[in-house]
Amino acid sequence: MIRVKICGITHLEDAQAAVEYGADAIGFVLYRQSARFIEPQQVQIIISKLPPYVTCIGLFVDEQPSVIQKTVESCGLDMVQFQGNESPALCHQFQQRAIKAIHMKNEESLSLLSQFHVRAFLLDTFLKGEYGGTGKKFDWDLAVKAKPFGTIILAGGLTPENVGEAVKKVRPYGVDVSSGVEGDLKGKKDHEKIKRFIEEAKG
Repeated sequence: MIRVKICGITHLEDAQAAVEYGADAIGFVLYRQSARFIEPQQVQIIISKLPPYVTCIGLFVDEQPSVIQKTVESCGLDMVQFQGNESPALCHQFQQRAIKAIHMKNEESLSLLSQFHVRAFLLDTFLKGEYGGTGKKFDWDLAVKAKPFGTIILAGGLTPENVGEAVKKVRPYGVDVSSGVEGDLKGKKDHEKIKRFIEEAKG
């Protein structure tokens, strides 16, 4: 069964709706330059109100290891998603909790995967100066070619309209969505879109 992560959560009611509709994981953006940034204290509050068996993931961009560790402990995060230009050595410090985002530009991007020893790779769209949540998809053939390198989570431009096709083509371990289940306001989720996305992904 495909796993679904709803990322960029900033409101408790959005997290609860995602869980109610069958999300396996919830993502929180802990990168201050992001429009979907959420304060760690708020993350802790949201996580404390969620039921068990929901994986809670913190997204970081080029953050200091000490800050990451402190945030993981204070918020109660299960996993860490490295979304920036983190080194293999830094990711290795969090190896058992680490997901490394690889921004897919072309086939040369695949060479990056062999450098990291992490629990999973999240394949996102390359867009200069952006670290995710762009709403743009990349060539899914690259995702298929990435599968021998490890566990693959597909992201980048996924929506309720195209996630079913993406799952059939790539057969990833999981899919990740942020902007694809939002309305006009970044960070505020559309609950009907969340419901449809999860239904289409798992259907």
